[in-house]
Amino acid sequence: MKWTRLAVRIVFPLLGIVLLAAFVWQSRQAGRVASATLAARPEAGRSGAAARPAGPVRAEGRLGAYPGAQVTAGTDLAGTIARVLVREKDRVRRGQVLAVIESAEQRAALGEARARVTEAEADLRLAEVEMHRWRALRESNLVAEESLDRAVRDRDAAQARVDLARAAAQRHEAIVSKTRIVSPIDGVVIDRVVEPGQAVTEGAAIATVADLSRTRIEAEVDEFDAGAIQLDADVIVTAEGYANRSWRGRVEEIPDAVVGRRLKPQDPGRPADTRVLLVKIALLEPTPLKLGQRVELEIGENGSTP
Repeated sequence: MKWTRLAVRIVFPLLGIVLLAAFVWQSRQAGRVASATLAARPEAGRSGAAARPAGPVRAEGRLGAYPGAQVTAGTDLAGTIARVLVREKDRVRRGQVLAVIESAEQRAALGEARARVTEAEADLRLAEVEMHRWRALRESNLVAEESLDRAVRDRDAAQARVDLARAAAQRHEAIVSKTRIVSPIDGVVIDRVVEPGQAVTEGAAIATVADLSRTRIEAEVDEFDAGAIQLDADVIVTAEGYANRSWRGRVEEIPDAVVGRRLKPQDPGRPADTRVLLVKIALLEPTPLKLGQRVELEIGENGSTP
């Protein structure tokens, strides 16, 4: 009985202290493990998301032209296509005529406007002669001042008619010039939209010209991988239809915002509504790729080769 009371008073309290110490020690060990995990994966500790696996970033993209290197020439004038002077794949120079719109009516109006300029200039010459005559008479006090004033007014009115006629002629010249559709850049015709005899409206496209020496890739990088993309990172480019071939590229532009995906993922397991970073890739060597062609990309981290 005495030993039982002794165990209750001494042994049980000691056992409780030992259990409490063991619990405190285990809690501290768990805290150290959690801290070490957060230190190794700080982004996971902050957001609760899994860390991105190491290795190159894989993305899809399309071959496109630099801004200003692909332009569609259109018409500012409605009418009928009289001639088309180029075909697809033709090389053209800036200012070269691509097509001509029927312009008989516009040219007739221009001829009429130029004739009015000639008529107005003749009237102006006569008015100047009359003005000088009246001025000489006035200096000899043979006529009143009002007669000279009328002659000056007639000369000024004739000058105004000349200016108006010239402005009208210039307007018609501008209209006639619009009947000749010219290439806005040096390049290759990649699309011819119209044919002779076709009626076109104002603003209609005529042909698309591209400078094929100024192409780059627009890659759609998943927003999850945005933090792994660095300027000047090396890129490996591959494409279907070119087995065992690849080309080198370099990250040259990283936008400041993500946008909706434009390309439908080839992998059915990848979501189509993911937001992406449209990273621009400069090609470091010639390729046989075509404008608009889909490509696969491996983008290295921190500028290292994938």
